[in-house]
Parts: sequence; C-alpha cells; structure tokens
Amino acid sequence: MTDLSDLPPFWSARRTLALWPTLPLLAALALWLYAVRHTDVSRLDDYGLVTALHPSFWAGLAVLTTGFWFTVRDRRRPGGWSAAYVVGLLVMERATQAVLYPTPLYAWAWKHDGVIDHLLTAGGLQTADQIGDMAVYDQWPGFFAAQAALVRLLGVDSAAMYMAWWPLASSLLLLFPLLLIYRTFTEDRRLIWTAVWLFFVANWVGQDYFSPQSVAFALHLGVLAVVLRRYGRSGAGGGSVRRGQAVWTIVLTVLVMAIVISHQLTPAMLVVSLLALVLLRRHRDWVPVATTVVIFLAWCATAALPFLSAALPEMIRAVGDVGGNVERGYGATPTGAGAIATSWAARLLSGSVLLLAAAGLWRQPVLRYRAMPLLVITAAPLPMFVASSYGSEMIFRVLMFMLPGVALFAAAALSPKVRTLAAAEAAAESRVRRRAEPPARRGIGARFRAGFGIRFWGPLPVLLAGTLAFVPSYSGKDRINYFPPQEVALVGQLFDEAPEGSLVVAANRNYPLAYASYGSIDHYWFLEDDRSHVDEIVRDPAGTLATDMAGVDRPSRAYFLFTQGQLANSEMNGQLTGTQLNSVLESVAASPRFRLVTENSAGAVYELRQPEEAEGTEVEEGGGKR
Repeated sequence: MTDLSDLPPFWSARRTLALWPTLPLLAALALWLYAVRHTDVSRLDDYGLVTALHPSFWAGLAVLTTGFWFTVRDRRRPGGWSAAYVVGLLVMERATQAVLYPTPLYAWAWKHDGVIDHLLTAGGLQTADQIGDMAVYDQWPGFFAAQAALVRLLGVDSAAMYMAWWPLASSLLLLFPLLLIYRTFTEDRRLIWTAVWLFFVANWVGQDYFSPQSVAFALHLGVLAVVLRRYGRSGAGGGSVRRGQAVWTIVLTVLVMAIVISHQLTPAMLVVSLLALVLLRRHRDWVPVATTVVIFLAWCATAALPFLSAALPEMIRAVGDVGGNVERGYGATPTGAGAIATSWAARLLSGSVLLLAAAGLWRQPVLRYRAMPLLVITAAPLPMFVASSYGSEMIFRVLMFMLPGVALFAAAALSPKVRTLAAAEAAAESRVRRRAEPPARRGIGARFRAGFGIRFWGPLPVLLAGTLAFVPSYSGKDRINYFPPQEVALVGQLFDEAPEGSLVVAANRNYPLAYASYGSIDHYWFLEDDRSHVDEIVRDPAGTLATDMAGVDRPSRAYFLFTQGQLANSEMNGQLTGTQLNSVLESVAASPRFRLVTENSAGAVYELRQPEEAEGTEVEEGGGKR
C-alpha cells in the first residue's frame, strides 16, 4: 500500500504566492463583464460613455490597476504577468465600445469603409476628374488596398463587419515595437511595463480607430525599433555584420514603403525623427534616413503629385504660423459642460504625463545618457507645429508621436532608481555580503516600511488617477461618435434610393455612410460654408436651402438629410445650437418645396420638389383654403 504522507502537498503557500496575480486580473475582468452587461447606451448625454457606464466598470479598472502595480513592482514575477495585465487594460479600454455599441463608432471610420467599398466597386484607382477631392485617398491607397483584399479574403460584405474591433487590434499591434524600443535602453522589467501601461493610458487621441494612421503609426514604431537596435553600431565583425545590415535595410525599406503609400503625415514625422538622430550625433548611420527620404520624395513626385500640387500654396502659407497651426477653427470649440469637461480631462491627462516625464528625467539622470536617442526622437516632432496645422489636428498628432518616449520617462518617475552597470554590479556584491552576514532583527513595522513604504505606495494613486482619466478623455464624446442602428438604416435607405448624380445636403458630415457612393453622389455640408451663409440659412432655412439645392435635374434628385449625429456634433463643437438646427428642420418640414421621403427616431430625409411639383402643391393647398 502506497504511503502518501511523504508526497509534497498539492497546494502550498509558495504556489499560492506565485499565482496570486490571477485574482485581481480575473476579478477586474469579471467586473468589466458585469458592467458591459448592465450598461445602457441608448440615451447618451454630453458626457458620453462616462455617465452611461455601470459603476462596476470603474471598480474593475481600479482593481486591475492596483493588481498591475503590485505585480510589476515584484521582481520575482516573470514579465508574462505584466503583459497579461496590459492586455486586460487594452480589453477594458478599447473593447468596451465594440461590445456596448451595436454599430461602429466614428464618422471617419465609416468614411474609410466607403473608400474601401468604392475601391472594390471601381476595381482600381481613380483621378480627381472622376471622383473629385476624394481622389486624395487613391493617391495614398496602401491601407485601403490592403483592407479591400482583407474584405475579399474574409468573404464579408464590407469592412464595417469588423472595424468596431479595430481599436483593440491596432493597439495590440503597437505592443511589440514598443517593447523592442524600451528594451533598447533598459532591462528593468518594472520600468518597461510601467512605460507600456502609461503609453496606452495616455494615448487618448483616438487615432487607433479604423484608419491609415493606426497602421502607419505601428509601422513608424517598427522602423524606429529597427534603427535603434540594428543601426549606428561599430563596423566590427566584418562581412557578417555588413550582411546583417543589408538584411535589415531590406526590412527597413519594406516598412518605409508601406508607410509612405498609406499616409501623408507619418513619413514626414519619421524623416524628422531620423534626421534629428543623425544631425545631433546620436546615430552614426545615414542609411535609414537616406532610404526614408528617397522613398518619400519619390512618392510625392509621382503618385501624390496631383494632391500636393493643389495643396502646395496653402501648405506654404502655413509654414511659420504657429498660432494658426494650433488654433481651433469654427466648429472645433468644445461647447457645453460635457464637452468642456472631456476636453479638460484630456488636457490634464496629457499635461500630467508630460510633467511626470520631466520629473523622471530629473530623478533618473542615468536615462539622460543611456536613453538620449529616445529623448531626441521624443522632441523631434515639436517643430512640426511650424510646418502645418494638418486640419487643426497637428497638436494631437505631435502629442501622439512624442508619447512613446514620454511614457518611458514618465514611468521613470514612478519606478525605482535605474542603475548603471557598475552600480548594478556593486549592488549585487552588497546583496551577497548581506546574505553572508547574520540577519539583523527588525520589527514588523520596519520590514513593512522597507518593503511597502511611501516609495511603493506613493506612485499608485498617480497611476490610478491617470488610468481612470483615460475614460472621459477617450470616450467622453461618444454622443458625437456613436450612430444608433436607426441612423445607419435611415442613411442607408437614402443612398440606396438616390439616383446617380443626386445631391445630399446636411448640416455637417457627422453621420454614418456619409461617403457611400461618393463616386456618383454629391454632398454639401452647409455648416462648413462661410459663416455669413450659415447665418442666412438660420434666418430663412427652407428658402435658402431650396436655392442652394436647385439646379439638380431629373432623374437626379436633391435631398436634405437631418440626423441626431449632426445635431450632437453641432451642439458640442460650437456650431449651431440644438434649437437652431431643429428650427431648420421644422422650416424644411413645413415648406411646400420639400417632400418627406422617410423618417425615424434618428432623423429624417426630405426631397426638394421640382419647380412644377412645387407649383402644383401650392395650387392644391390654395384651393383647399378657399
């Protein structure tokens, strides 16, 4: 008979200690699942998802952050635990909207879906003579061509079938190049994973949605990782080193080409970063910057030349106009308590991370030398303020491109001291001596203060506050960005029924499917017109709009589209108030010049009658009054 008393216990205190990080992680995800099942997004207010979320979501985020902090500060924990917490953070940050909302967010994501659909329908690229201003997307077709191939490969109707999950996918895509960049300058897992956490917490700008920028930014980080890790080293090693450099040059060329053919701004940011490394003597190899510049200029001089030729005068005027480049234009000013609170939350979050980065550089002087190339790359995008406004978005894009470096230096303010190699060896010898000496008797309080004192607990509230602030910064404008199924159905019906050559008039472009059939349907968004003309529309909505929409001959038609997405965007971005826009709708609805086509709870579509139809309607109404 076997004696089981000599076998080690199945469960021990050591095994419990090894697996305890699973408890906060699983508890946080359980709270998240409960929250998404009990959150109602049918009626969003001006605070977006912030006030709609069930309280258990906030509890889950706090538990996740606390568990991550205890895990990442424990040297005995393998890096896999920290990675699991970061993935959990991305799920709670980036997958919540995909689970809660039945339709994809962001009018721009719907626009990109329209570009992909047009590319599939047309079967190739087209010029400005064929599709007007939308030809700019055909001059940078990389992302759209890849997505068109993916749509065909998956056998789905359109990219709308999966683009709601793109923020999560694109964020996961950033994880690997970020780790490579950070590991170039430090082996301290605590510093690395805290930096990764801060990067995703502070990356509220929203460029992770279904867009060329989301992929181009990941490729941008990939190029920087290759350059920092594989270039600028000494020539020792002979032929094997040169062969390795040749291989990495090929990899670099492929990555740069993918960026250049997909996005307008990212190649310029990459050139500025690589050029700064070389000119400031923080890099010794000209191959990366020369390769990038040649490919970038070649594309600008060929495929992108039509757009650049037309935009060049405006681009030249913007150079040096820093105030104008960072100034918000009409329709971009937060209005109302919710929009202002969201704007300030984002500003405070970014400002706090920047201040932490400055504190980290002051507190950890070794990083000023060891990570100087990353510091150069971090500051390199700042001169772009002088170059262009980029549609009033340059300030957000500069912040995003600075963020990888800012996050590492900010993490240094929250992490233990980063030692040089000599200091690390001295510390190791000191630990060996302490083990050889008899242990000193210390009380429980002294041991607690040594292991979990203010240096351990102090950064946790900072990390927790930043993590919670991400939600209003990222999701506080969901009233603008979310389009309910009724709105999607309304707009879809309009474009299904509109004959070729028709005109669609709307307040602004904030509605789904706004670019459906853009090769055959024209658009006019009157809030983007001169302010004087907008005032004319407010004074006499039906009359002014009827005049604007005249001249569309049969079989084409002119339509007026009103949706809740337009109303939300106008109210929260300082265009027209809800009262003013509703009066426009009421004027159109009461005018005999317009005929109701369809309506539902999300909006309405009216058609401008032809002159003979309008006259007949007026005669009938006059006869009835007699």
